[in-house]
Amino acid sequence: MTIHKEGLSLILMSLVFTLILGGNLFYFSGVRIWTCLVAAIPAGFCIFFICFFRSPRRRPAGDSRRITAPADGKIVIIQEVEEPEYFHGKRLQISVFMSFFNVHVNWAPVSGKVAFFKYHRGNYLAAWHPKSSTKNERTTIVFRNGDGTEVLCRQIAGLFARRVVCYAEYDKTFNAGEQIGFIKFGSRADVFLPLGTKVNVEVGDKVTGAETVIAELVPGNTDTDNNGN
Repeated sequence: MTIHKEGLSLILMSLVFTLILGGNLFYFSGVRIWTCLVAAIPAGFCIFFICFFRSPRRRPAGDSRRITAPADGKIVIIQEVEEPEYFHGKRLQISVFMSFFNVHVNWAPVSGKVAFFKYHRGNYLAAWHPKSSTKNERTTIVFRNGDGTEVLCRQIAGLFARRVVCYAEYDKTFNAGEQIGFIKFGSRADVFLPLGTKVNVEVGDKVTGAETVIAELVPGNTDTDNNGN
């Protein structure tokens, strides 16, 4: 278990503030119950940040056809939808909701090359809201595997999230389970798959990013007819 690089500066600042505040309180007022309680507040935030920005080691279980969860959390959506940004057609959507207590690292759900990448500014609706996929701050990444099948992964900011970090670049190749970004403080990750994909999870299931195989692409089913790109 390590601390993710996205949280190092925040953890350092909270630690410095805790030490300065606590040192001054104890120096000028002595060790009293109220000084301990006041000093415990920033110390609590520091501990929370350390827990939130943890980055555990994972054993990736996916490949170019086995789709793994892009994040830790709970499956909140499995449904056929119209994907309007890239495919402009029907796709199977699987969404993972991340709570405050989940690891907020995001992993590539499939092995492939980045065929499309776009960041969108937006609102901050609750991540479980149906419109958050198109209204919230978000980043869209499309991975194209070796046989041409394309899988779209979308990082979505939540109600309290204020930054979506993405490491994707055009033509960059990722292996399934490789880190693609980080979303701070509550969020959601969507995956859009070809119709006919075999689904291995149900709504309500808890999944582990990079390790839980949530779906499997069916050989020969590229479902590219609706791709307008």
